Amino acid sequence: MTETDISRPAPSAPPFPQDRTCPYQPPEAYTRWRGDRPLTRVTLFDGRPAWLITGHAEGRALLADPRLSSDWGHPVFPVVVRRTEGRGGLAFPLIGVDDPLHARQRRMLIPSFGVKRMNAIRPRLQDLVDRLLDDMLANGPVVDLVSAFALPVPSMAICELLGVPYGDHDFFEECSRDFVGAATSGEADAAFAQLYTYLHGLVAKKQAEPGDGLLDELIARQLEEGGLDHDEVVMIALVLLVAGHETTVNAIALGALTLMQHPEQIDVLLSDPDAVPRAVEELLRFTSVSDYLVRMATEEIEVGGETVRAGDAVLVSITLMNRDATAYQDPDVFDARRNARHHVGFGHGIHQCLGQNLARAELEIALGSLFARIPGLRPAVPLDQVPIKAGHDAQGPIELPVTW
Repeated sequence: MTETDISRPAPSAPPFPQDRTCPYQPPEAYTRWRGDRPLTRVTLFDGRPAWLITGHAEGRALLADPRLSSDWGHPVFPVVVRRTEGRGGLAFPLIGVDDPLHARQRRMLIPSFGVKRMNAIRPRLQDLVDRLLDDMLANGPVVDLVSAFALPVPSMAICELLGVPYGDHDFFEECSRDFVGAATSGEADAAFAQLYTYLHGLVAKKQAEPGDGLLDELIARQLEEGGLDHDEVVMIALVLLVAGHETTVNAIALGALTLMQHPEQIDVLLSDPDAVPRAVEELLRFTSVSDYLVRMATEEIEVGGETVRAGDAVLVSITLMNRDATAYQDPDVFDARRNARHHVGFGHGIHQCLGQNLARAELEIALGSLFARIPGLRPAVPLDQVPIKAGHDAQGPIELPVTW
């Protein structure tokens, strides 16, 4: 590929990503990108043009297309967030590599994230959620739902699954926030270094004193048998630890806020325990915590009457795919009874979220229990006063004061 391939001018292309004004609605500018064409041109912060895929069918096809690369280490892989500039070819396991390396890493982890194992975790998740709600009710009636509830649920869950000491949660939660929310590459690198050093020591400790978490299984099955080296285990642990709680924190908080803004849908949630899983799928569709996925074309691809060339940046809009009127009737309506199972909130294709079964369990138990215990839950501040994350981050409230 040539420099011309990756920098064809798009003089009228708007900047991307953009910030939301309503926590659970697409940015206002997105409305003009919806229509008959399944893709449009946008401009990244560094001036590089990119294709934004907005059509549901086209996006699913591309996410399963091997001609789109997820190799973060490629020298011309798109940089969407300033803090990831100068990453030095660092490719994160699972999310930032292509097959066959990706397939090898994923096969090692699939048994640990199966439905059977997640079902076994559900009673412990329920006990955790019940204890957190007891504390909320004792300390209320005004609490920050993010710090009191949405953060501890996935943080404790991923610690238990991985075998990471929960006593260290303040440290790694802070590092994770600094890593994914850094304003500069220097800040991101510093947070990464702290996380890496912590997990490097933890893996070494587990080699000497094995436990029964996923990390211990990886060490026993892969590290000591030569399938992985020490650095690979540490990097896989880092990705799972950060991804395992960062997006789910936002999904719980944003799901709760969306339900509070649609109180008639809470009645649907409470009407039947079997209604909770369906409501969670609709929340995943409607809120689209992960706004977009980043890819790079390695070959020429025809999409919606346009030619995507080798080297082109391709951003797949999860938000707009989940609001595509050709895939969903009245897509801007939140309907807890909708069958939204074919949403792309967890992505699609070979990189579809490995932890989706865990995330579903956490969301179903957290949101179902929250409104069963506190059906009168409501925001303690107006919606426009709820601080939310920037468009380049996982979407959700920074804090969410609630009362009852």
